[in-house]
Amino acid sequence: MPQLRPTTVLMSAMLATATLPALAPHASAQVVIPTNRNVLVQQNELQQLQSRLQRQQFQQQQQLNRELDRQIVPQPRPQVPVVKPSCQVLGNAILTSCR
Repeated sequence: MPQLRPTTVLMSAMLATATLPALAPHASAQVVIPTNRNVLVQQNELQQLQSRLQRQQFQQQQQLNRELDRQIVPQPRPQVPVVKPSCQVLGNAILTSCR
C-alpha cells in the first residue's frame, strides 16, 4: 500500500472539516436560557395558532370552491346527426336525405 503524502492527508482533513457543518446544519443545538423560555413558549403557541388559522382558511376556501362548482349549469349535449335505419352508408358518404 503506497504511503500518503502529508499534503494529501492535510487536504483531506481540511475538506472533511469544511463539509461537516454543511452536511448537518440541524445538528446545532438551540440554547435555552431560563429567561427566554417564555419567549420560546410564546413562539410555539404563535406557530400553532398560525397553522390552525391557515388550515381553517384552506377549508373555508375549499367549501367555497365546492359551492361554486355546484352552481355551474352543465352545458346541453351537442346535436349530433343520426342516420335513419333505412339509409345505406357507403364509406364516409351519407346522403343528405337520410339524416
